[in-house]
Amino acid sequence: MSRLLWSGCLLFLLLTLTACGGGSPSVSLSPNSDTIKKAIILQVKHSQSAISQQLNAANPNLRISHIKVRQLDAQYLAKLPTYHLQGRYDLDLELPTQTVKQSGNSFDIYLQRQREGKTWRWLQPESQDSEAAEGMAQHWRTYLIH
Repeated sequence: MSRLLWSGCLLFLLLTLTACGGGSPSVSLSPNSDTIKKAIILQVKHSQSAISQQLNAANPNLRISHIKVRQLDAQYLAKLPTYHLQGRYDLDLELPTQTVKQSGNSFDIYLQRQREGKTWRWLQPESQDSEAAEGMAQHWRTYLIH
């Protein structure tokens, strides 16, 4: 009888822990390398665009390679699976007169899988005044990854 009681308690404990553990999405659904590459390109283009406008120069062609994800955290934002990825990559900037190579650039990006599971969005935190932001929810700008 005690063995049956022990099995019942163990089953109850497992079910309870499983029910409580629904706080983060599966890592198996995280973005693939192509999606990560496109998101890094989008992030770099976004930051380079402002510089190019100030210099009145054309946006350079970008090539991303050797992406290494060092950390992957999964969470839900707005009830959608969101992945925070950090790591390093190499970048080639093709300028009109030369190609600039950069190695070991770091990235820190948030990627969100959309409801239908076919598309991804790059999430960029909006900057907020730190005093005003205390205790408030983070606001995000989102960009579709093509």
